[in-house]
Amino acid sequence: MRKQILVSQDRRELRAAILEDGRTVEYYTERQATSALPHVGNIYKGRVANILPGMQAAFVDIGVEKNAFLYLDDALPLYPGTLSPDRKPQISEVIKEGQEVLVQVTKEPVGTKGARVTANISLPGRHIVLMPKSPYVGVSRRIEQESERERIRQMAERVRAPEVGMIVRTAATGVTDQLLEQDYHFLNGTWQRILRQAKGAKVPELVYRDLDLLSRSVRDFFTEDVEEFWIDDFDLFESARDLLRHASPKLLERLHLYKGRENLFAAHRIDQELEKALKRKVWLRSGGYLVIDQTEALTVIDVNTGKFVGTSSLEETVFKTNVEAARELSRQLRLRDIGGIIIIDFIDMRDPAHKEKIREELEKAIRRDRTRAHVLGMTQLGLIEMTRKKVRQSLDEVLHRHCPYCEGKGKVLSEETTAGRIERELADYLRSKDHEAVLVECHPAVAANLIGPSGQNLRRMEEEWGLKVFIKGRDSLHLAEHRISWAGTVEEVELRALPVQLGQVLPVRIDEIHAHNPRDGIARVEGYVLDIQHGGLHVGQEVSVKITQVNRTFGRAVVLETSPM
Repeated sequence: MRKQILVSQDRRELRAAILEDGRTVEYYTERQATSALPHVGNIYKGRVANILPGMQAAFVDIGVEKNAFLYLDDALPLYPGTLSPDRKPQISEVIKEGQEVLVQVTKEPVGTKGARVTANISLPGRHIVLMPKSPYVGVSRRIEQESERERIRQMAERVRAPEVGMIVRTAATGVTDQLLEQDYHFLNGTWQRILRQAKGAKVPELVYRDLDLLSRSVRDFFTEDVEEFWIDDFDLFESARDLLRHASPKLLERLHLYKGRENLFAAHRIDQELEKALKRKVWLRSGGYLVIDQTEALTVIDVNTGKFVGTSSLEETVFKTNVEAARELSRQLRLRDIGGIIIIDFIDMRDPAHKEKIREELEKAIRRDRTRAHVLGMTQLGLIEMTRKKVRQSLDEVLHRHCPYCEGKGKVLSEETTAGRIERELADYLRSKDHEAVLVECHPAVAANLIGPSGQNLRRMEEEWGLKVFIKGRDSLHLAEHRISWAGTVEEVELRALPVQLGQVLPVRIDEIHAHNPRDGIARVEGYVLDIQHGGLHVGQEVSVKITQVNRTFGRAVVLETSPM
């Protein structure tokens, strides 16, 4: 597998992407506007705001908008006594309200929830993760050879101080004592600086900010299996070279400065991949597709055969689609950075061997994921359950915001519903007013519904209320938006309602052919419909017309000349 890392800098943000065989599998962005948010790895000197005995947790004020959440297990390093294996202390025994604590962000704020923090501080380096409050040595499970695991464990034991722990990372495979010791001393020095900073800091205050995206890309992503690391900014390229000279000199030859005229991400079609990753439907190469729905509680993925009909039996067609889906959905989970509970509805299969094979394919695919993920099994309904650790906002949460109109539901009121609301609002408004006419402005689609076929609805309203109703369609208004913009005499309202006057000459664009008279065309001025005589010949063109008739709901005009586009 060919693995690449791309880092691109522009005025607004720093972006990084990881590619496997030319396809984007992970995406990260760091924006100036969000630099003050509590990102994973940041360390704060905070104050316990309140204890939650029923949840065995506490809220900690770390100086941001929402208090951080501290679970009992994450607070145990703060326990003043000696922990017993037979009894776990209560949260009220571990910390007190108002107590000053040093905590690290392990999960960024998402939606209405604040950040999650821990008192068990960890400082990641190139080869190890320093654990100042956990005196043990762990070795990455990705280092599978037992002899190498034992060599690294013994090396780590020789290097570390008795009261400090460390986890040896996959990048430490084959490294010397000198490199491991160098990493340890650098991280231990960082920890001592954090302690000194915290000692004199006010509460609440940020005392340590984790590395920027470029540095994290070098530290965490640039491993032996990466063939190329491309950067499109010279200063960032030089910074990465400096980091590698100290951390991993042998990888320097794989670092490249991109000098192409086309944007680095555009050259690798990254933005196109991101556009697809924001959609519900994901097409498979076979013609099948996935439908991915994210909710606050869980993510549901549905697998469908789509256009794929296969060449043999139905069972074989279904099996091949499910195999492809298992591989693609694992990529989508990484690219979209979806965490939490995930339910997968594969196409139903009768053969137990096929079901087991699909589970194996899924487990194999998620092994590439740097974020911890587990396949839990299949339910009685044939749904596969899995979990993936949620550390930060998903791609959807980073690149999208909730629609201010539908409030994230993905739906808005229909034209009929909005028109009904306007009629009821008008009825209430007119009960307490005495006017000859009223002007309503709304979206053109809603205006058409209010007016009705041949003005039937409009005539009914006027007969019922005993006044003239002018309806003006405006493209600038949202489908669910409307306003009663004027009420008064017929002359006053008509002056404001009609955007054209009899005899006026003006340029218009012919939008379409008249539905009942193909020789005529339809144009619109501020949502007001104009029937253009003989305008059907000029659809899509801009023409100069003269107004020959003005009604409340539409007007008529004749073509004077065709304007050049």
